[in-house]
Amino acid sequence: MALKGTLIWICSLAVLSLSATQHETSPHNKQPPLFERLYADLKVAAESGENLPATQQSAALLLLLRNLADSLHKHQLKDCQGSEPKNCTEAEVPKNGGLACVTVANKRYCKPMCNYGYDFNFLRRSRLFEECSEQTGHKWVTQYVGGNKLAMCNEASSQISGAKSAYFPKDQDCLTTKSNNDLQNSTLEILTTELRSQGIQGDPQYHCLVCG
Repeated sequence: MALKGTLIWICSLAVLSLSATQHETSPHNKQPPLFERLYADLKVAAESGENLPATQQSAALLLLLRNLADSLHKHQLKDCQGSEPKNCTEAEVPKNGGLACVTVANKRYCKPMCNYGYDFNFLRRSRLFEECSEQTGHKWVTQYVGGNKLAMCNEASSQISGAKSAYFPKDQDCLTTKSNNDLQNSTLEILTTELRSQGIQGDPQYHCLVCG
């Protein structure tokens, strides 16, 4: 497909995806689902850096993609919803980073993580995760006063405030990690291992990784 046609198709898909349903999964529909086609066409466009459309078309496409990106971002933030204990509010996801969370023995643990080039504004080398449980009054234990903010990731030339495992590697930020099943599982397994090293035993449940 020519680049122009691809971009027109992407624009159409970006609009449709904001209100898309799952009707395309019908066994009589041999076309791939909407987001699979969108992903494939976006990949083609991203790899075709030359011969871009006119400025007005580019602006329109950027606007559509921005709206789609906002919707997708809000959707992925819901991945931790419904976890136990339900009396705990969802922890705030730090911008320029993410949260790896798991429930063990009806206690919720979340580990703030920063992308490469960002660091915590509080020293937390021995503070690998935060807890919310009945023992904490269903409130998050945090260095911030009140609320559910666990950490902030600020731009920094070096990363020294947290443990080594609290940072996503260079060229592998939170979204890159979440987009790869093996990388995401590895990140969550590290959290589980760290919990066990702190004497927290039990069957881990409600794993999730959310990105700010």
